[in-house]
Amino acid sequence: MKKNLKKITAVGLTALLGAGLLAGCGGDGKSGGSKDGKVELVMSVWDSDQQPVMEKMAEAYNKEHPDVEVTTQLTTWSEYWTKLEASATGGSAPDIITMNVLHVEEYADAGILMDLTDAEAESDLKIHENFPAPLVDGYTVDGKLYGIPKDFDTNAVFYNKEIFDQAGVAYPQDGWTFEDFRKTCEDLQAAGLPEGVYPTAINRNSGQTTYDATVYANGGYFLSEGNEKSGWGEQATIDGIQPWLDLVLDGLSPTLQQMSDTDPDAMFQGGQLAMYFSGNYMITSYNKTLEGKYGIAKRPTFNGKDTDIINGLAFSVSANTEHPEEAKEFALWLGSEEAQKIQGESGVCISARNDCQQYFVDAHDEVDCQVFLDNVANSELLPHCKVTSELSQVEKKYLEPAWKGETNLADACKNIAKEQDPILEKMNSK
Repeated sequence: MKKNLKKITAVGLTALLGAGLLAGCGGDGKSGGSKDGKVELVMSVWDSDQQPVMEKMAEAYNKEHPDVEVTTQLTTWSEYWTKLEASATGGSAPDIITMNVLHVEEYADAGILMDLTDAEAESDLKIHENFPAPLVDGYTVDGKLYGIPKDFDTNAVFYNKEIFDQAGVAYPQDGWTFEDFRKTCEDLQAAGLPEGVYPTAINRNSGQTTYDATVYANGGYFLSEGNEKSGWGEQATIDGIQPWLDLVLDGLSPTLQQMSDTDPDAMFQGGQLAMYFSGNYMITSYNKTLEGKYGIAKRPTFNGKDTDIINGLAFSVSANTEHPEEAKEFALWLGSEEAQKIQGESGVCISARNDCQQYFVDAHDEVDCQVFLDNVANSELLPHCKVTSELSQVEKKYLEPAWKGETNLADACKNIAKEQDPILEKMNSK
């Protein structure tokens, strides 16, 4: 493993993601041993909602492969990446690592992940035919495959029906624009919402669900093609972010401090938000307190364009597993129709396989989840590169004062670009 991963983690691997994304790892024992003559494989997981279905997938595999015993290790999201680094350094990383797009290049570059290119090519998985291209591209680094797509998420507007009904405001409708969204926020505010209730919440840490898409729709970008230049200082990028910040500055959203004290997801679940931009991965949690009380609408268009952001997890294999052949075989099986059907039918996440995505929609009669599948065709992959964590710290440094109204957004964005460009230059010089 390259020595720079320790430094990368120190500057905050987890900080760049916020509360929206979910995945896992951990444990205190060495994986890859054997028990009763069986090969033991450990699969990491960070989401307690996903652990039961991942255990079900493991059980199905164990039944078909009596010489292998797969178990899961749950580690909370807040500790996941720190523990993964420590276990990889100590030679005890899980055999199967739940990976996300934002970390795959860093961990592949650090030598933690196994190259699965040949294994996939020799299998019948046909990854380029059976999975969305953005997800396959997201886990391909320098032409090599480092993850079998597990699931994906896109975004929509979740709205609280009770708040809308009490305010006498019409529910959001598909085909609306960002201007319509802004007007709906204003109408809700004018109706006199209860104390502590807001029309929406725009969290700086949730670019994936909010301003990332509008930046692309506006012709802006965060990383140039080839990851050679930061696009934060471009006017099109700034103009794609400003309307979201205006919602905060105009009191239509809680302040950054309020959202730091209480996570917006918790605010929505607690009935404090009329609308919230979020991904399909939150439905299981929302149903615990709001089932039957919320609806889902397609996100509003921006600049006349219907753009969204796609993100997804994958099953990666530890480069240091003691059982490389068995681990690779299991990882490939996790991408099979059999495994992805088990996952999809659980209703916890959308399976990445094209022929298994509908299972998630069918599992949720209470809301219309088709919007998340429809988004795929118009989605951009979450921006990422080998130094994503370093870039995110620069963004946080300058964006937070802007979100607090302490500095001008344009100045903040230009400062981000100015500081990110040398980081990208250094990355590309290696």
